[in-house]
Amino acid sequence: MKHSDRIILDSTQFDLTIKRLAHQLIENHSNFSNTIIIGLQPRGTFLANRIKAELKSIDKKNEIPSGSLDVTFYRDDYRRQDNPLVPSKTEMNFDIENKNVILVDDVLFTGRTIRSGLDAMLAFGRPKMVELLVLINRRYERHLPIQADYIGKNVHTIVSERAKVSWKETDGEDKVILYTPDDE
Repeated sequence: MKHSDRIILDSTQFDLTIKRLAHQLIENHSNFSNTIIIGLQPRGTFLANRIKAELKSIDKKNEIPSGSLDVTFYRDDYRRQDNPLVPSKTEMNFDIENKNVILVDDVLFTGRTIRSGLDAMLAFGRPKMVELLVLINRRYERHLPIQADYIGKNVHTIVSERAKVSWKETDGEDKVILYTPDDE
């Protein structure tokens, strides 16, 4: 970590944020019988799994179907990449027709990934309602009129800054840092 890097969520805050998001979902979806959680690949799936596990730990009756959705070929910039894109795996073994969908991603920035997720999701049916849950909401650089319904933390950033979410599962610890890439 460089001197200019800032930790915006440490592991304790990270855990509390997941718990708070789960409780907000319970407040709005007291009965999850018609609800599905979909994590956007690659890193939104980590958050979706954590949210699902937290909901289950709060109330054992919370058996919510969940899946992961790859949006690679729905992105508006996938043909502009210098290197070929390698898609992640979509795992959706259910129909979303007339269901309440909670779409989950780790960071909301321009809104383009979410738009891609909405397009990709329609291949699995027409949901009754879609809500967006994000761990980090980077404000001020939205390219599309997309806003999250559930936000772990709002972060005011400049264009050159990046938010990096680290997960225990892949990075060894839970934390979120704000940093400026070396090449900028």
